[in-house]
Amino acid sequence: LTLPQFVQLMDNFVGEDTSLPVVKRLTAFIKGEYKQTEEEKMEQLEKVHHMSHVAQRKQLLEALFEKWDSNACGSLELEEVVAVLSTFEGGMGKEALMNAKEQLCSQYPHLSRVGKLSPKAFQTFLELIASKFTGNEDEAIDNLVRFLTTSVEQSHTENLQSSARRKWLQDIQQAAETSGTSIEPVYKAVIRALSQDMEAHGDNKRISAYIALLEENRLSPEQGQVCLRYVACTAEDAPHVLNQVLHRDMKGVSFAVIDQGKPIYVPKVQLHGNIHFWNSDRPEEEREGSLLVLPLYDAHWRVFGILGLDTLRDQCQKSIFLTHEISFYEGVCHAFSKAYHHICMRENVLQVAVTALDWLCPRTPSIHAVTTYLVAPDKDKPFFSFWQNHALYKVITTGNTGQKEIHSSPVVLLREENILRDYLFKCKDSSEVTLISVYGEHHIAVPLHDLSRQTLSIFDISIGQHKKLPPQEQKDLQKMLKMAQAACSEILQRCLEETQPTQVLEAERVTNMRHAGILFHRFMLQELRECV
Repeated sequence: LTLPQFVQLMDNFVGEDTSLPVVKRLTAFIKGEYKQTEEEKMEQLEKVHHMSHVAQRKQLLEALFEKWDSNACGSLELEEVVAVLSTFEGGMGKEALMNAKEQLCSQYPHLSRVGKLSPKAFQTFLELIASKFTGNEDEAIDNLVRFLTTSVEQSHTENLQSSARRKWLQDIQQAAETSGTSIEPVYKAVIRALSQDMEAHGDNKRISAYIALLEENRLSPEQGQVCLRYVACTAEDAPHVLNQVLHRDMKGVSFAVIDQGKPIYVPKVQLHGNIHFWNSDRPEEEREGSLLVLPLYDAHWRVFGILGLDTLRDQCQKSIFLTHEISFYEGVCHAFSKAYHHICMRENVLQVAVTALDWLCPRTPSIHAVTTYLVAPDKDKPFFSFWQNHALYKVITTGNTGQKEIHSSPVVLLREENILRDYLFKCKDSSEVTLISVYGEHHIAVPLHDLSRQTLSIFDISIGQHKKLPPQEQKDLQKMLKMAQAACSEILQRCLEETQPTQVLEAERVTNMRHAGILFHRFMLQELRECV
């Protein structure tokens, strides 16, 4: 148990009406009766040491990845890393390297197709290589890190450039984490990062930038099963570009980028012949400049859209994109994908919550109301402390008849401003059920947690003046919470790079948000089958 979990367990055990002398006697009893054997002490110390060691190794390898990824691209070329590692210890470890590479490719199937290492895959690769050597694995890792660190060099200017770029990429992720379920702040952060980099490192070129996402083409399927909808762009281009739809049978290189999964760079658009200009009023003599279109990948390296940039607004005749700029734009694509799918994950969690509440409410008339919260960093104090840097976003309010209000602009609760709702923050801290009475109204706060047992969302269940639910309603509540947690864990598991999506019900093959709600019913059905 962590400290918050222990405190919450004791709080739930003694209840609200227990007198102080009784609490003191319980404390004295636990202090006197709790015994820990030497074996348990050693086991606990070993566990703490192991966790600390794993965290340090992760930090070390992340720093190494960043040193190699000097342009903040977000990935490394597998073959480049292999080429350098093949000279480790004079090439003595080539067999270990090839065995590790083969094992890595079976663990990350996309590698044979795209050949790019994410930070996690890079760490796994080095750990696999180290495990092939005889002797101490930690020493082998340290030797590999030292070797790879000395294999790359950066000037002071490159270090400053890399630091600035990583800050802008972090801003994209922070926008996702502090915006509830709204994607608009993420779009703005992406455009801002591109503009800032162009101003600082791109000779102040005037650029147009736009994001287009793949969607099912329902209106005109004869033009192709999918189309690209332009969802964000630089402010000057909005009248011509925003919400436009590109089909396969129209001019353009975007679908070639999607099919090939690689960027396409057109240095002179006026000479290309297959470029689509959204602004049809632009004179021919102004249709000059460079165009770059990059694919947007999800965690499984499947393309789900494009990021485009052009210099048609720039007056300079030789306005081109340099290699280091293109690498950074790949990093922006990676950061946007991570942020976009973070928002999608939250939307899916909310869809699970909506479906779960739809199932629960008709079965539990004793429940007066349920308020659903999302946990997110407090954007005003993002790095203050672990317990005080989170806010709660009120996203769904459900009444006793099952009627729901989904808040498109969530109400934000901060700990220091909501003393009477502190039980929600205690629930967040401990990721455990919290019981409390507020002005005579009894509440059950129940967390949904992520794969590392950090609180993701909270159901605040009000049962009025009842101290507990009737047995059958309590059983239905427990069943709902169990299925909702299972569905959320499945959603998060599918977001992992090394996890291949699995589907049980035919309805899950529908690639939209409804499928998140179907997951809840899938787990309910599976449990029913097991009972039968």
